[in-house]
Amino acid sequence: MRKGILSKSRWRGFLIFLAVIGPGIITSNVDNDAGGITTYSMAGAHFGYSLIWSLIPITLALIIIQEMSARMGVVTGKGLSDLIREHFGVKITFYLLLGLIFTNFGNTIAEFAGIAASLEIFSVSKYLSVPLGAFLVWVLAVKGTYKSVEKIFLVACLFYGTYIISGFLAKPDWNAVKLNVLSPEFKFSAGSFGMLIGLIGTTIAPWMQFYLQSAVVEKNIKVEDYKHCRADVIIGSFVVSIVAFFIIVVCAATLFKAGIKIETAKDAALSLAPLAGKYCSALFAFGLLNASLFAASILPLSTAYVVCEGMGWEEGVNKKFSEAPQFYGLYSLLIFLGAGVVLWPGLPLIPIMFISQVVNGVVLPIILIFILILINNKKIMGNYTNKMTFNILAWLVVAILILLTLLLLASMLGIA
Repeated sequence: MRKGILSKSRWRGFLIFLAVIGPGIITSNVDNDAGGITTYSMAGAHFGYSLIWSLIPITLALIIIQEMSARMGVVTGKGLSDLIREHFGVKITFYLLLGLIFTNFGNTIAEFAGIAASLEIFSVSKYLSVPLGAFLVWVLAVKGTYKSVEKIFLVACLFYGTYIISGFLAKPDWNAVKLNVLSPEFKFSAGSFGMLIGLIGTTIAPWMQFYLQSAVVEKNIKVEDYKHCRADVIIGSFVVSIVAFFIIVVCAATLFKAGIKIETAKDAALSLAPLAGKYCSALFAFGLLNASLFAASILPLSTAYVVCEGMGWEEGVNKKFSEAPQFYGLYSLLIFLGAGVVLWPGLPLIPIMFISQVVNGVVLPIILIFILILINNKKIMGNYTNKMTFNILAWLVVAILILLTLLLLASMLGIA
């Protein structure tokens, strides 16, 4: 009888987990966007297996930061920008929103550039692929509900498996992979240190904290179910790192070995064909398309959530256009402007994306400090503030990220 009760309890817990799962996995996987895939591809192509070890501390940092955002969403029932406005004032929130709009717009441009690049490999013109992609991601949110949108996003996460398959098709030296994971060498050149900072920067972005917390709030996850939400965050953090691991592996096993240097994920996909076969190349390109479409949906959505929460406007995909005009208006504007920039002949995409990453680097440390101040406020979090050990670890992670972000900015701006 007791075994039967335990079995029912476990089954009920599993069903609750299935109902709660989504925000953590989706948020982390979106971070493997066109920019992320390019960074991981370059890490493998330029430095082989030598930086694979870094994915372990990066995953730990991602779990710590994402867990705090999700916990605040569950306990307060409010988005991050909403809390920042309430406790730090409208003026600070306004300038923060400006920075996020700018950097997310630059990232949205990068996603549509990724859509164009991935389908050009299959001889599809960007003048067809980009407008069609923009229309699809616009319809997805405007015509869908949170449940339907989340299901589509979760299915999209499965297609990241193409990079895992590509990794095995490339036939890497698994002994070398194991050696670089378990016994890494810490002798870095200026280039490899810069790439290490880039790997961290592309994995932990400001928009992620806002979107995750907003998604948790819109899904209406209760405090009693938070352990399942936390599991969702942890699984998502591991999944994103596993995909990154295989992208680095496939490029290290082929491009690095052949001495081929690349600048974009498109270069990686094209270069893989003669080295690892057309199927590996096609899977890599398809993964780029999936990632770009996925992120082109989430980034504008995240921005719309952040701005509307911060300004006190109605928001959410469960609402109709007439109920949340600012939310859908901003979402639509970011999508069609982002797609339009990619189609505009002669427009300098690289400088636009470069500047957005600089802003991204400036905003990230500020966001992390806000999160730590808010989550340790007992008036907001009650008994769900950080424990001392977790707090020490969290502040250490934030301090390291701030230092590395400053070094990255100095490098990007030519100061160091």
